[in-house]
Amino acid sequence: MELDEKKYLYLLFLLPIVVCIFLFNMYWKRKKQREFGDLEMVKRLSPERSVFKPVLKLSILLLALACLIIGLVNPKIGTKMETVKREGIDIVFAVDVSKSMLAEDVAPSRLEKSKQLVSQIINNLGSDRIGIVAYAGSAFPVLPITTDYSVAKMFLQSMTPDMVSSQGTSLDDAIRLSSTYFDEKSKTSKLLILISDGEDHSEGASAAAEEANKLGMKIITIGIGTEKGGTIPLKENGIVKSFQRDQNGEVVITKLNQDGLKAIAKATKGGYVYGGSTKEVLDYIKNALNNIQKTEFEATQMADFQSQFQWFLGFAFLLLFVDIFLLERKTNWIKELNLFNEKK
Repeated sequence: MELDEKKYLYLLFLLPIVVCIFLFNMYWKRKKQREFGDLEMVKRLSPERSVFKPVLKLSILLLALACLIIGLVNPKIGTKMETVKREGIDIVFAVDVSKSMLAEDVAPSRLEKSKQLVSQIINNLGSDRIGIVAYAGSAFPVLPITTDYSVAKMFLQSMTPDMVSSQGTSLDDAIRLSSTYFDEKSKTSKLLILISDGEDHSEGASAAAEEANKLGMKIITIGIGTEKGGTIPLKENGIVKSFQRDQNGEVVITKLNQDGLKAIAKATKGGYVYGGSTKEVLDYIKNALNNIQKTEFEATQMADFQSQFQWFLGFAFLLLFVDIFLLERKTNWIKELNLFNEKK
């Protein structure tokens, strides 16, 4: 079971508030009755008034409110399993999370811009399988090949420079780790979308790209940053405390290296696109995907979740309808039972 709109669960706090209002109202009525006169005399003046009915009406109201709130939350239940066949390609996103990606020469920062681009690309995919790799001085697997785009975007947003211990930028490690995501024997088209500012501190990126080409991989590189460059802010609680400095104490200026990224793409007959414009990137990726042959994936079992909100809303309205006709006077057969030992 899954909850579609979890934010509405906070409305359940209304239930104890309603109970408190009811108890305060009962206390206030009892206090006013004492001021009016003797309680026994007041009871005799209103013999048809039931002690049980107000509690029953409150219970019905609370249950109706609870059903309305659960209806807004919209619980979904997997009622059946069905076989789904997909047609597409395998795509791995390799995202640079080195400290140079914290530079803000591209708003809001190179890393955040990279996340936005990947998220938008995922939104425009159809039935393709995707995986995510993070890299800096070394590469780190973030998410294996999957068709669950919502989980992919959740993992994407959690990516920071802190997830990779060794700093620097090793494009060859990113390419080699990404290649392990693909099944060499599979005929499914393999695409690596590598996002970086191109500042490579290794020397084997071209060789790794050539190896990838032999495996049938195509690499599209996306350049993030500006050739003018920018400083690397070091923040605490969102406030800039200092800037990254080199061994000589000089403030580091990190710049976009497009040539290196273009060379990697060329080695696999892929392509390069500058990541400054989201629309240009999306159009470029869309055109590239249209030119890549798609294959049918192996049949997958998928849970088909059905919304259940209508049952809760229907029951809530039924309870509210019943509450309209439920008067606070004693019901004859209950009055005969005399559950509360009331004096007749």
